Amino acid sequence: MTDTDCIFCKIVAGDIPSTKVLETDRVLAFRDLHPKAPTHVLVIPKEHYRDTAALAAADPELAGAVLHAAAEVAAAEGVAEDGWRLLANTGANGGQEVFHVHFHVFGGKPLGRMLSS
Repeated sequence: MTDTDCIFCKIVAGDIPSTKVLETDRVLAFRDLHPKAPTHVLVIPKEHYRDTAALAAADPELAGAVLHAAAEVAAAEGVAEDGWRLLANTGANGGQEVFHVHFHVFGGKPLGRMLSS
C-alpha cells in the first residue's frame, strides 16, 4: 500500500532521490536532509502506515524489522557503543510532520535531555 502524495512513499519508489544507509526488502534507511545531530538517519517501512500505532496494530513483525534496522544503522554509523537516540513522533501533538511512520536515529554527540522543562 502506498500513498501517492506521501514524500516517503515517493522516496521508496525512487521518484525522489535519497542517500540510502540501509535497505532490506521491507525497510529503508536514509540520511535526513536537515540533520539535527552528526548522525541523523530516518528509518521507514517501505509499506505506508500513517504512524507508529497503525504500524504496530497492522504488522507487528514489520515494526520489529524497523527497530532491528534502526539498531543496524546505529552500529553501521559507529554510534552504537557511545549511545544513540531513537525517536518516533506520532500525531500532530507529538510533532509528526510526515504522516508515514518513521524513526529518527540520532547520534554522534551528547544529545542532552529529551524534553525541556
